[in-house]
Amino acid sequence: QVQLVESGGGLVQPGGSLRLTCTASGFTFSSSSMGWYRQAPGKQREVVAITTIGGTTTYADCAKGRFTVSRDNAKNTLYLQMYSLKPEDTAVYYCKKFVPTYWGQGTQVTVSS
Repeated sequence: QVQLVESGGGLVQPGGSLRLTCTASGFTFSSSSMGWYRQAPGKQREVVAITTIGGTTTYADCAKGRFTVSRDNAKNTLYLQMYSLKPEDTAVYYCKKFVPTYWGQGTQVTVSS
């Protein structure tokens, strides 16, 4: 069955960095578009970044210039490198597989001094 397991979240100070990892199994990772989403308390889940089968990447405004999404098809792994983190980046970050849709369980990122 499809499994998406996120890791790498934690507590970081403003201005710090984190790298999130999503390890995928149960489907052909290289043939799937993937994305990172996040959900802050009391807010709707929102897209952060998407990477397509062809390698195209798209970023939400909140991520442009600070976050980088990448994938290693040989390792069935999706990454989100985050720099210059801000308190407003605090959220649960989810990995998503497109068509059909599957979600991981999420990993908490907290940006606070």
